[in-house]
Amino acid sequence: MRLLLFTGKGGVGKTTLAAATAAGLATRGYKTLVVSTDPAHSLGDAFAQRLGAEPAEVDHCLHAAQVDSRGLVDDVWQELRGKLRSALAGAGIDSLDAEELTVLPGVDELLALTEVQRLAESGRWDVVVVDCGPTAETLRLLALPEAVSGYLNRMWQVKLAGPRGTVEAVRRLAAHLESLRRLLTDPATTGVRLVLTPERVVVAEARRTLTSLALRGIRVEGAIVNRLMPAPGVWRGAAASWLRTRRREQDAVLAELGGAGLPEFARVEHRAAEPVGLPALLEISHELYGDQDPLTLKDGTEAPLLHVSEVDGGYELRVAMPLGPDATLELARVDDELAITVDGFRRLIALPEALRPCSVTGAASDARGLVVSFTHPGGAE
Repeated sequence: MRLLLFTGKGGVGKTTLAAATAAGLATRGYKTLVVSTDPAHSLGDAFAQRLGAEPAEVDHCLHAAQVDSRGLVDDVWQELRGKLRSALAGAGIDSLDAEELTVLPGVDELLALTEVQRLAESGRWDVVVVDCGPTAETLRLLALPEAVSGYLNRMWQVKLAGPRGTVEAVRRLAAHLESLRRLLTDPATTGVRLVLTPERVVVAEARRTLTSLALRGIRVEGAIVNRLMPAPGVWRGAAASWLRTRRREQDAVLAELGGAGLPEFARVEHRAAEPVGLPALLEISHELYGDQDPLTLKDGTEAPLLHVSEVDGGYELRVAMPLGPDATLELARVDDELAITVDGFRRLIALPEALRPCSVTGAASDARGLVVSFTHPGGAE
């Protein structure tokens, strides 16, 4: 089973490209589900078909659904939250504090992601294509399994009391979140396809997204540049000058993409008519992938997030993540972990065992990532 996550800045056309990719996969015989976690729920509009929380058939081998995260909160979280509140109260925590401790930020997004996992692991599909929300929401969504695991660990520290069923429910939730994290960071299963338009503001956000996803160990396997103006040779009339100018600006942005640290990218031209319905989506899929299998947009080979090399007097740790020239980077050591913050996105990375007794002596960054220098115990500071 493959899991393909489509995201990008709001308005770049990620829903259309997710739907087009799913349609193209289905024509190749893959049993495909495309599901939306975007609160805007425009996936049904792309297919010109009403969609609900349960997968509905769109065509042969193709099903689609829109996750009802609000309904999941009502059905799933409220029951567990009540048990947690009782357990905390049983541990001697004031009822008001217990109420606040069980208000989990982002629980609706988290449950949407667990629903995607449930569908992906049901065994019914060869590929699950996910139309995620805009970039900021997606980054928060993908950070939640790790963040909530930390939240649950802090709750254990207050020594939960209460019925065994409550304790087991929390343990099952923690185990489930760990399995969700493993699914998202498994490069053989999960890949992100980043959708952008050829505009500098959009490219800047895409670069920050790459860095944040790399920090979380989530693989970006390709980018798609959408809404590229058609080739100048087809233009006639009074508007031709404006269109040529616009295309030149877009070509200049495309020329800069390699320096932005973005992966290999495909292109989709802007269309005069809105692509709605299966025939229009299949046309986009053909333009996007041609005769290539949509599952192999890129060869999938990626450098590991962490790489340790031995140097004279110590080690160098490379953290592979694209860093733009204007990136704001902060680095700190917290016991046996390295706290890395890039443009406001923070990640604690456990140091490899060989580096734990060593001292940090310096750091440098380039377009490929961050290099941290360590000296052996007792070495030069």
